[in-house]
Amino acid sequence: MIQTSDLAISVAGLEKQYGATRAVNGLSFDIARGELFALLGPNGAGKTTTLEILEGYRKADAGTVRVLGLDPDREASQLRSRIGVMLQEGGLYPGLRPLEVLRLFAAFYDNPVDPQELLARVGLDDAQRTTVRRLSGGQQQRLSLAAALIGRPELIFLDEPTAGMDPQARAITWEFIQELQAGGVTIVLTTHLLDEVEALCDRVAIIAKGALAAIGTPRELMSQSIANEVLFTATPGLDIAALARALAMPVDSVRHDGDGRYEIRAAGTPALIRSLAEFLDEYQLELGTLHANARSLEAVFLQITAETEAANVGS
Repeated sequence: MIQTSDLAISVAGLEKQYGATRAVNGLSFDIARGELFALLGPNGAGKTTTLEILEGYRKADAGTVRVLGLDPDREASQLRSRIGVMLQEGGLYPGLRPLEVLRLFAAFYDNPVDPQELLARVGLDDAQRTTVRRLSGGQQQRLSLAAALIGRPELIFLDEPTAGMDPQARAITWEFIQELQAGGVTIVLTTHLLDEVEALCDRVAIIAKGALAAIGTPRELMSQSIANEVLFTATPGLDIAALARALAMPVDSVRHDGDGRYEIRAAGTPALIRSLAEFLDEYQLELGTLHANARSLEAVFLQITAETEAANVGS
């Protein structure tokens, strides 16, 4: 149980309805100060409405919400200077250059981060002369992140922070997010990239049909759903047929997603894990992560949301 004084966000019995549609239905959860928390949900789950209420841009119909100890509806003016909001798209001035954007945002705060320093930190030094409209999607995301951080927020909301980024920019952004958390910033993350959640987040809340469907650490959620499969990451380009032969199983028992992530449809017995390790060693392939007899977070997410959907249809 998190002590009230240690809470960055507290949500209890939150409800929001649009006409006959109940977007948020009795939602409750807490986020500790300094926590990196993921809020996940399929389209239409109520995630965006919940975030807009937390950010002070939408009014709840019922329930209690506190963000940094404040009511985001009645005390929005006090809250705005203490939070940062990174939008997935939009919110920037297309005709301005990146440094001009950050200087403009810096003018709204008493003690902003130096715009030039922040621009360099997000890797946009080389794009200083380019207008926002001519930046790539990944560059615009990095500029949006910088704009959300210019006021030194205690709490930041990140919406799809690495959308459109190449692998190098994504890795740099992950490192930056981890540095922010190490500095005491509370981070609420929404993303469709669940490997991002596994790598970064302390806890995860899954929302479905406006209600809380599951909450816990990524490992807790994955361990709750046992399956006869082995999930691992390794050097891309692994020979699937050769691995299947080494494991003495049909070739269709091994799958990959084209990005160095693989799945073996079999119980993760010590013998199978030993055979996998011997195969990787023989072909001088590097093993990244390994999960035996537990589903990936993506599989758990799909299972939970599908079960919630089925329960609602049946009720």
